[in-house]
Amino acid sequence: KSQKGLLIDDKEFDIPQVDTPPTLESILNELEDEEEPFVLEDTCVLNTDNMDAHSCDTSSLASSDSGDPTHLKRTMDLNATVHGSVLRHSLLKGISAQIVSAAVRPVHFFLVQTVAGVIAVGTSHGLALVFDTNQALRLCLGTKATGAEFGAVSALSINHDCSRLLCGFAKGQITMWDLASGKLLRTITDAHPPGTAILHVKFTDDPTLAVCNDSGGSVFELAFRRVMGMRSCDSRCLFSGSKGEVCCVEPLRAPPDFRDHPITHYSLLAMASLTKILVIGLKPSLKVWMTFPYSKSDPSSVPQLAWQFVPVQKTVNPILAFCKGDTVHFLLVRKEETGTIHVIKQKQLHLSCDIISLSWINSRTLVLVDSHEKLQVVDRPSQEVLETLDLEQVQLVYNSRHFKSLATGGNVSQALALVGEKACYQSVSSYAGQLVYLGTKSAHIMALRNWRERIDCLLKQEHFVEALSLAWSFHEGTAKAVVGLFGDPVKRKGVVGDKMVEILFQFAEHALKKCPEQGKIQVMEQHFHDVVPVLVDYCLLLKRTDLMFNQLYSRLVENTVAKGVFLESLESYIVADRLGHLTTPIMKDLLAHYHGNGMMDSLERCIVHLDVTSLDIQQVVQVCWENQLYDAMIYVFNSSMNDYITPMEVSASPKDEEVVMGNKLLVYISCCLAGRAYPLGDIPEDLVVQVKNQVFEFLIRLHSADSLEEEEVFPFIRTLLHFDTREFLNVLAMTFEDFKNDKQALEYQQRIVDILLQVMVDNPDFTPSQVGGLFTFLARQLAKPDNTLFVNRKLFDQVLEFLCCPDDDSRHTERQQVLLELLQVGGVVQFNEERLLALAENAKFYQICEFLYEKKHLYDRIIDCYLRDPLRKGEIFNYIHNLMAMPGYSPEEKQIVKDKGLDNSATSLLHFFLICLLFSLFVSTFSSFNVLSALFFREGHHSGTNLPLERDLHELLLGLLCRFAPQQLLSFLQTSQHYRLEEAIQITQKYHHNEATAYLLEKKGDVHGAFAVLLEVAIKRLQSNQSLEILSEHLGLPSIFASRNYNTS
Repeated sequence: KSQKGLLIDDKEFDIPQVDTPPTLESILNELEDEEEPFVLEDTCVLNTDNMDAHSCDTSSLASSDSGDPTHLKRTMDLNATVHGSVLRHSLLKGISAQIVSAAVRPVHFFLVQTVAGVIAVGTSHGLALVFDTNQALRLCLGTKATGAEFGAVSALSINHDCSRLLCGFAKGQITMWDLASGKLLRTITDAHPPGTAILHVKFTDDPTLAVCNDSGGSVFELAFRRVMGMRSCDSRCLFSGSKGEVCCVEPLRAPPDFRDHPITHYSLLAMASLTKILVIGLKPSLKVWMTFPYSKSDPSSVPQLAWQFVPVQKTVNPILAFCKGDTVHFLLVRKEETGTIHVIKQKQLHLSCDIISLSWINSRTLVLVDSHEKLQVVDRPSQEVLETLDLEQVQLVYNSRHFKSLATGGNVSQALALVGEKACYQSVSSYAGQLVYLGTKSAHIMALRNWRERIDCLLKQEHFVEALSLAWSFHEGTAKAVVGLFGDPVKRKGVVGDKMVEILFQFAEHALKKCPEQGKIQVMEQHFHDVVPVLVDYCLLLKRTDLMFNQLYSRLVENTVAKGVFLESLESYIVADRLGHLTTPIMKDLLAHYHGNGMMDSLERCIVHLDVTSLDIQQVVQVCWENQLYDAMIYVFNSSMNDYITPMEVSASPKDEEVVMGNKLLVYISCCLAGRAYPLGDIPEDLVVQVKNQVFEFLIRLHSADSLEEEEVFPFIRTLLHFDTREFLNVLAMTFEDFKNDKQALEYQQRIVDILLQVMVDNPDFTPSQVGGLFTFLARQLAKPDNTLFVNRKLFDQVLEFLCCPDDDSRHTERQQVLLELLQVGGVVQFNEERLLALAENAKFYQICEFLYEKKHLYDRIIDCYLRDPLRKGEIFNYIHNLMAMPGYSPEEKQIVKDKGLDNSATSLLHFFLICLLFSLFVSTFSSFNVLSALFFREGHHSGTNLPLERDLHELLLGLLCRFAPQQLLSFLQTSQHYRLEEAIQITQKYHHNEATAYLLEKKGDVHGAFAVLLEVAIKRLQSNQSLEILSEHLGLPSIFASRNYNTS
């Protein structure tokens, strides 16, 4: 494999031969023999025969993908968009075997670093192990002496060309190693204050410049010099821990393709303290470019930093991702033409977890680990979680010992020590799209799978539907974290399409193979219902009907159930116009299957959506006739033969039981006259006028083709009128709307009107409603400003006499309603109103009378109409209410109605009127008061009025008097005898009219109660007057009591 990336294959996982290179075990065995050996508890990791780096699993259960017997758990929501297994997780067997080989001694592995083809691992004994691309131990840097002096390795960094390794130690020292020779180049002991551990040491893109961060929270720049063969290191403090402890640093390191990016000249460095983020430039001079405070978060949350070059609007610039807690922030860093660094906030990413590790795996995808050691792959643009894995079994190494600086006495702040509980900075290393995770007993590598591998993982588990869904997302360019698809979109679609064809064949073969051979037919049908529609759907999406109708169908017909499910599944796609043409064999099978299973409605829906060239016309027409598939029959005649008349000829005799066909015929005629195809679409433009004329000629035929001697004239119009007069006239009305300057059409219009009058007038076969409907239709046509129709006006008078005939008691309501509609049309239809009113009264058409009285504003006469009409007598109260409450009526008109209602001769009306009044038929209670007052106090009608329900009405008035006219209250109580004492007392008490209450109590015989009420009133008045007297004395005013001669004794 290429040396630029640690790409693993099967061969790389063989345990390397260690005859020549030293093993960690051999190195550690050189230490004191008296120390007790370390016994590995879980020895199964050594069983490398069971490890398979390329096995895969995308289920939400356990996965053997890593080759790790502990199985990482993958979770995927199958209801969401299918992403498959996004990450390839592999156990680094060679490195893990070397780690396990240290069983002779309690060695702890604290950190890992990977660059290009090198992985470096630090240990608790101060050793740095360097592995090559074959996972062979190439170098073991450090000795027993340095380990004892410096303590554990606490930080590692490899420069970009893999020539140098920096090691930071728990006791504060830093060493630099030559990775080519394994030679120690520098030992730095004075780069930062003593007594603090190195938390981070990192190269920048400049090989002579590095930075380090110690447990005191300070950050230092390390500048490496070599003068006359002498190596040195100059240290400069960039940030003092006394101003806020920094616990994470991340220099911007450009990948090889962006080494010449203008931003690299600034040597940008991101630093995360416990309270804020800082971005500074080390070159050309030290400068702070940005500070960003955290939002409120858990004090134990670990700050994270990660740089990535990201294409944004056709340019590539670095983005800094940082977080502390559950929110990831993104800052776009861009160099302006003026040389200024501009930092732009981007959309945040909110997660419901505490993040302890943050890494980019490519320019669109982040990999996060939370405090529960759940790994999440997140697509940054959509903020969608693509995959979740459980890393608990990896047993990540944490850096708590170094954050607490235990090797130097634990002299760190409580805040930094708290953050260190979850710090695993040195256990995760990313480079070139790969992540290495260091566990206590093993090392693991993660990388994005290429698109084929993700699909194959699903196929391996026989998840064909998910595999097709994922493949289609690759085809359409909507998939996330895509690796391995290059070239122009057309070529990419071709490559993915070929893969999908393979999957379709595999899915079909699998379905046939797994079909239950015995059992209920419903089980077999359900089995294929889960498969066949998917096959059809993706064949249509790929525009491969040839594949569907030939190879796939030829395999499915071998199973009768599969064949039936396939043919039935076509319906939804045909009706949705996704499939418009069937091959002749398929069409033949579809007709036979639908006809044989009684699926005639489905067959008709399919036929009217299919291209007629795919139909066997003779066969289809025969099936349609036999099964009364009128829509399909019309469609076939229209589309295949341009014959629009034959369907009407054979359908123009609908019986009462054939309502469906009659309705279809009316709609069909309407469509033909409007230029629309039936049941859907449009008639070809070159045929629109021809079809319209053909339909008119059909309608006005004097006789049918095979007429008998007794056939009446104009049979087609006559039939349609008898079937549904109103709807047929509506069809004509809509058609006439389109007749403007078409001379031929206007002639047809007049001809049809003449025929209608000839057929319907003076014809006892038509009801008054039908005749009235005709004249209403004609009245509306004549009322149009551009009307060209001619109709004899005497016919309307004839219709009026017909409808108002007093000798005909049949269809009374129907005849009145028809005449009312005719009058409401107005326009050219003018009748003598006096004659019309006389006819209406004689025929007891009270609605007609109301219509005429309304025009003359004779509202009192309208009340008489309601009273005389037995069907509408109860509606009079709504009428009165609307007239009294609504604007538009003058006070004089309302007074006339009011007087009419209060007339002595209308006692029964008034009774009901007042009851309705009680239930708020008027606008307000004040209106109710006015009406009741007018009733009870008008001249000659006070206490003597004898009305039904007098008690209720008097008590209602009593309450209204309390509210609106208390000065009349005592007079009303003294003169009226039609109220109940108990109810009246409650009413006056409710409104606090004490004099009236006392009067009622005395009338009831409760003299003591009446006296008590009056005494309470007197006391309140006395207290009020005394208060006024005191106020008067204070203000120097004359005595109120004196001026009014009150007797206060």
